[in-house]
Amino acid sequence: MREGAVLYIVLPCYNEEEVLPETSARLREKMQSLIQTGAVSADSRIVFVDDGSKDRTWKMIEELHNEERLFSGVKLSRNRGHQNALFAGLMTVKDSCDITISMDADLQDDVGVIDLFLKKHSEGCDVVYGVRKDRSSDTTVKRGTAVLFYRIMTRMGVESVFNHADCRLMSKRALDAFSEFGEVNLFLRGMVPLVGFRSECVEYTRSPRFAGVSKYPFKKMLQLALNGITSFSAAPIRLIAVFGFIVSTLSLVSALVLTVFALFGRAIPLTGWLLVSLWLVCGMLLAATGVVGEYVGKAYEEIKARPRYFIETFLNSMNPEK
Repeated sequence: MREGAVLYIVLPCYNEEEVLPETSARLREKMQSLIQTGAVSADSRIVFVDDGSKDRTWKMIEELHNEERLFSGVKLSRNRGHQNALFAGLMTVKDSCDITISMDADLQDDVGVIDLFLKKHSEGCDVVYGVRKDRSSDTTVKRGTAVLFYRIMTRMGVESVFNHADCRLMSKRALDAFSEFGEVNLFLRGMVPLVGFRSECVEYTRSPRFAGVSKYPFKKMLQLALNGITSFSAAPIRLIAVFGFIVSTLSLVSALVLTVFALFGRAIPLTGWLLVSLWLVCGMLLAATGVVGEYVGKAYEEIKARPRYFIETFLNSMNPEK
């Protein structure tokens, strides 16, 4: 990283009025320190992306921007979800900066990791992933489901970084390449590794939320996992094909066995077999239909090619004074 590179820190926000004052204070202190030491340019910014919040989040972002030009804001026209909000922020600022760092607005990502990101970038990395040291702060259920998710993704051939969420650094070159991705269904954790430039990982400790409630309940986490798997791998369809072949083979073998028994005069109660076979086939068909439907639905959304988001307002000033 050259001296005085322009850094934009991008933070998606949804109903974060409780945590925003503390988040802005900590990031202001960190950014001012980086500017004073010459690690980054005075044109660097902290960019909050409001994802259609229903509380005072956008009002507070406007106030921060009016008080100090260090803060910028991007307001989406409506709620589009974390992945779209983060992507919108990155694409909006990519032509104004040399590097971006994306973080969560809830202060769970350690602000101190920014220094490690910049160090790795100065060594030639275009992408630097923030990786959690451990998940000791998570509940047993959340920890177990997270490990299961990463294992399933790996088994299905999806390239991802273990214990990495969306805390990462990306260079201007990486952002330009990233902007070429045209899919509607976004799963950034799987998309960024596809850029292919030099990358490394740095570890940090993820803290509990400073305030407010998680915007990623189990339902949204499940949706994110499903989106990630079906967006990057055709393995589920292949598994169903294999399963269907195995079941069909077993059914054929069972039919031959029953035929042989019947030829030797052995009475076979067929009712139980028929019921089991019926439910097995019905379950297999329903599962297959569901998975195929998921892929067809995604293909339908991609074909429509509707915009991922609309920017209602972009607050940004290149004047560092105020």
